[in-house]
Amino acid sequence: MTAPTATGRRAAAEPDPAGPPAARERGMRGPGSGRIALLTSGLVAALVAVALVSAATGAYAIPLGDVVDSVLHRARLGGEPLDRVGESVLWDARLPRVVLAVLVGAALGCAGALMQGVFGNPLAEPGVIGISSGAAVGAVAAIAFGLDFLGDWTITVFAFVAGLGTVLLVYVLSRSEGRTEVVTLILTGIAVNAFAGALIGLCVFFADNAQISGITFWQLGSLAQATWPKVLAVLPCAAVGLLVAPWFARRLDLLALGERPARHLGVDVERLRVVLILVTALLTASAVAMAGIITFVGLLVPHLLRMVAGPGHRFLLPGSALGGALVLVSADLVARTAAQPAELPLGVLTALIGSPFFFWLLRRTRRRQGGWA
Repeated sequence: MTAPTATGRRAAAEPDPAGPPAARERGMRGPGSGRIALLTSGLVAALVAVALVSAATGAYAIPLGDVVDSVLHRARLGGEPLDRVGESVLWDARLPRVVLAVLVGAALGCAGALMQGVFGNPLAEPGVIGISSGAAVGAVAAIAFGLDFLGDWTITVFAFVAGLGTVLLVYVLSRSEGRTEVVTLILTGIAVNAFAGALIGLCVFFADNAQISGITFWQLGSLAQATWPKVLAVLPCAAVGLLVAPWFARRLDLLALGERPARHLGVDVERLRVVLILVTALLTASAVAMAGIITFVGLLVPHLLRMVAGPGHRFLLPGSALGGALVLVSADLVARTAAQPAELPLGVLTALIGSPFFFWLLRRTRRRQGGWA
């Protein structure tokens, strides 16, 4: 019998820094179910409260109790209707805007969580691979050339088709020898973002003054034109994406262990990336089409929830949808009321809040890694 070598003794004595597979799996699940339930309940309660406050607040103030009574009355659960002006303000202006903010925020938050899971990078968001700018090209083209043959669906359809085409283009250009490397995908997305910016510039060049004003305001991000038909136009795309995304939570958890371990555990990594990028395109295109370019929601919300609740996607995906909705409803409330009677662009407001957070995140990551080498 041969004596064990020094290397063998060290290997036997030193535990795996990552821990045994069961420990790693527990780490991916994050905190206990009680804490997750409490956090989910808090997000839902905060979203309902902010939505009601947003519906009650504005140039025409409506008491919060009257808002609840009117909603209960419409739902045939009791309550009393408001006067004619109050009902019109609440149901024709305020509530469509609140519901649209919920849908757009949920779509952006969930899309950001998907992108961070697909790339294994907490700094990723849909704009990284050109989805946002590609969808913006389609929407801007529809505005610049006065296209409306699909009614309220026109901008949504153009944004989705352009966003999906951009994703497919980035994917094909970054694919080599049957595989797609994340770094190549991101670098290709940067180039496509620049090209999409040039196409948007061309659309602005050919547009008239009225269309240029509309495009400029749209690019800054806003929910000012919210109506029930527009809510119904964005609802199918957002609902499909939000319902499909949680089905991939377990495979995203396995992918977080690394591509090779995920393949050994039965995950088709290539197919998973393609499907999730398509779902992200669906969510992002529906949000961009109706609200314009709103940045940092898809970056900030999933990252904060990951810091609080851990990396498990079973909570992170629906939690990011709830958090994104809460952030956007709150931001829209501030945008409407901070500079009355004027209205701040929603995309500008989220960028003002998100940029300092992004800088802090970069410095924190660099400090933890000891530099960027």
